[in-house]
Amino acid sequence: MRIAWVTDSTAYVPDSGEHDIFVVPMSIIFGEREYQDGIDLSPEDLFAKLRDSKVEVKTSQPSIGTFKELYEQLSADYDYIFSIHVSSHFSGTFSSAHQAAELLKGTIPNIICIDSKILSNPLTELIHFGQRLHREGKEPHQIQEAIEERITTCETFVMVGSLEQLHKSGRMGGLSFFLGSVLKVKPMLSVEDGKLNVKDKVRSIKKGLSSMSQRLEMALAEKDVRKVSVLHGLNREEATEWMEELQAKYPGIEFGAYPLGAVIGVHAGENTIGISWLAENE
Repeated sequence: MRIAWVTDSTAYVPDSGEHDIFVVPMSIIFGEREYQDGIDLSPEDLFAKLRDSKVEVKTSQPSIGTFKELYEQLSADYDYIFSIHVSSHFSGTFSSAHQAAELLKGTIPNIICIDSKILSNPLTELIHFGQRLHREGKEPHQIQEAIEERITTCETFVMVGSLEQLHKSGRMGGLSFFLGSVLKVKPMLSVEDGKLNVKDKVRSIKKGLSSMSQRLEMALAEKDVRKVSVLHGLNREEATEWMEELQAKYPGIEFGAYPLGAVIGVHAGENTIGISWLAENE
């Protein structure tokens, strides 16, 4: 039995199409011009344009038709399609994927759509987890149940790099933006059940990293966490330095630093940094 894994460009997948993983790009719209995330617009290009341009920037989900066409192509070579996407509270991508699957239900019934309720590399980790279960001989319904259960163990904390970008994207209210700008306070956000929540407010990057490190320490004391993802915008050097500090403190844990990508950068800013992990189910 062959399984294709479909996701969107908010996930971290360096080589789309390899290892049976297929990435559907989201769109980034600068004024009248539209770019495909990860194809003709890199995070570096995006932030350069954000710095130099005054035009409004928006992001757009892939169309139902895009998913329908991909599912039809994949059905010729695969027995099942798992389509796992960024949280439905952040984007309508999951809705597009689900609607496409519903349209094909009569001809391609083996499409399983899952709302990851997360983003970036943790979403990729879910796919790798599903692939591992497949290699172990689990049936598709067992894989789906295990992935959905694993989603509930995910913890993600992010210190946004730009309040202005977060405000422009509609993810932060005007009052919070004003207070943050005046008081030089940055919110540390968590992703809980697919939604953003303010968990802390810090005045410096150092304090933000310390706060997120403490939350990791608490999680490791209570849960079986084997891999931790450090997430970043263009500030890879800063993220790598922090990751190496954590690695030295917790040598038994696997750490990796992963870019957030252009679409998330539109909303969070180029200096965004965060941390995420999935716990092993008991």
